[in-house]
Amino acid sequence: MSAKSDPQVMKQNAFAALVATLLLLGRLLLPGQEVVPGELSLNEAVKLALERNPELLAARNSIEMAEGDVVTAGLRPNPQFTVESEGLSYYRSGIEPSFEGRELTAGVEYEIQRRSQRRLGRRAAQFSTVRETAAFEDAARALRLEVRSAFYRVLLADSNRRLAQTTLDQTDQVIALNRTRFEQGEISGLELTRIEVERLRFADDLFQARLELQNSKAALLALLNAPDLGARLNVRGDLREIPRLGVPMNATAEEFLQMATDRRPDLQAAVAEFERSAAEILFQRTLATPNITVAGGYMREGQDNKLVAGVNIPLAVFNRNQGEILRSKAETRQAQNLLTATRNRIALEVWQAFNAVKINGERVEYIQSQQIRQAEEASRVTLAAYRLGGAPLMNYLDAQRRYRDTMRVLNQALFDERASMFELAAAVGDVPVP
Repeated sequence: MSAKSDPQVMKQNAFAALVATLLLLGRLLLPGQEVVPGELSLNEAVKLALERNPELLAARNSIEMAEGDVVTAGLRPNPQFTVESEGLSYYRSGIEPSFEGRELTAGVEYEIQRRSQRRLGRRAAQFSTVRETAAFEDAARALRLEVRSAFYRVLLADSNRRLAQTTLDQTDQVIALNRTRFEQGEISGLELTRIEVERLRFADDLFQARLELQNSKAALLALLNAPDLGARLNVRGDLREIPRLGVPMNATAEEFLQMATDRRPDLQAAVAEFERSAAEILFQRTLATPNITVAGGYMREGQDNKLVAGVNIPLAVFNRNQGEILRSKAETRQAQNLLTATRNRIALEVWQAFNAVKINGERVEYIQSQQIRQAEEASRVTLAAYRLGGAPLMNYLDAQRRYRDTMRVLNQALFDERASMFELAAAVGDVPVP
């Protein structure tokens, strides 16, 4: 009997196929761990991250918790129901227990909370909701920046990989040519050895570029909350393509600063925290005067039925909530200082990103206009001359190294320019592109 027709082998193969299917279905159905498409554009990657990133989802949960605090702050105190019995003769020597002569009291107590106290407590909680909502928007802003940078880092790594592959392929063609020349006695073995040693460097460049590409894709997949960070992923885009963002890149620095003042969610969160702390002072001051508790009920004493009423008025003699009031005032001063610090930090981020976009743009233009054409021409001419025997090997290798280094510098400059655009857009509080 062959192995293919062995029933035991067939059962094992069927079981393995079933396990693989169940694992795949589990991965597809696991909440927050949906499989990432095999090909993504920049906007699609940002959209997926905003939907799936667990840290952003945790920030949304903070809004829900703050909304729960608003509900709690608006609730009235619960009344208290009390039942008491006194005078019950439980045991006396020679006499059975008796319920005669006992006192029974049933009553309700209720703390009268002032309307202003509940209103101010709810107002402070509402500002907390505004703050957490702004904090969520700021987390989304930071995530958009991180995803955009990670996406273009994949494009950078892929460009360097293609450059390294092209250089290596061209070197292999030259090695094949030199082997033919060596066999024909046209060149020495030393010249063949030199080009083969140089191939090792170009091959090492390719290995490094492949590693950077795989790690860049894994970093992007992690931001998308992908279940498999080693999944195949292709990104649609070109490192030379200028990204489309939610803010104009041709505005002045003053216009960018005004945009940041109007849009930045972390600034809105700082303002909301200052307003919350100010409302908290007013709320704590209302607690300096304790609430009155009223009580009423029914009493049965022997054969008599009676009504019971009472009022509990706390005397604010020593504790007038001084500590919490002082703490709230300190929180307000702290919130004011943090608000000022946030404004200063935002202005610095805008100016730094604005300068980076300007300088990196000039850098790219210089490399493209002054260096690329010369490096390409030198590489092409030197390669043609070497194949015809009109140029020494060292000239060809120098031209190849210069071309490789120039293209890698250009790729890095293009990435830096795009990254500075993303940082400027994030600094002014950009909105997602439709």
